[in-house]
Amino acid sequence: MFAARQLSLARPVAGCRLFHASAPTLVKVGDKLPNVELMENSPGNKVNIAEELKSGKGLIIGVPAAYSPACSENHIPGYINSAKLKDAGKVFVVSVNDSFVMKAWGKTLDPTGSSGIRFLADPSLAFTKGLDLSFDGASVFGGDRSKRYALVIEDGAVKEAHVESDNTGLNVSAADKVL
Repeated sequence: MFAARQLSLARPVAGCRLFHASAPTLVKVGDKLPNVELMENSPGNKVNIAEELKSGKGLIIGVPAAYSPACSENHIPGYINSAKLKDAGKVFVVSVNDSFVMKAWGKTLDPTGSSGIRFLADPSLAFTKGLDLSFDGASVFGGDRSKRYALVIEDGAVKEAHVESDNTGLNVSAADKVL
């Protein structure tokens, strides 16, 4: 009644790997920042964090999503409300969102801008992937997102890397562990 069909098993092409055998590299101490443009407040306002932090101290806080509960209720408010923030240098929050969302989120969390934190958009993941800090967040966020992290920067290089091993948890990248 039904004709049996023989399926040919696809064989890998010589020299083509179908999986990654190496551990993820992630950003590490001593790495330079990716030389890419992010957006602040609007798509036309480009910011290059590598240029901004080429000398002096700075802090980059990466989050999976603006307005997500952990990001809005704990992670970023922990930095905004920390007395030690003033000693961190230039501070940036980076998320895989558009510039309008990041502008609105910054005004929600820090209405007067008194913390000095700048909220930057990485809509194409260029910065995030340059640090090897992206993950597949499709099941929760609809697509690839940034791991939660905090990078202490000195003279354009990573001095400390606080990256959450589970991508979205809030432990090693919390303000009280970084500042």
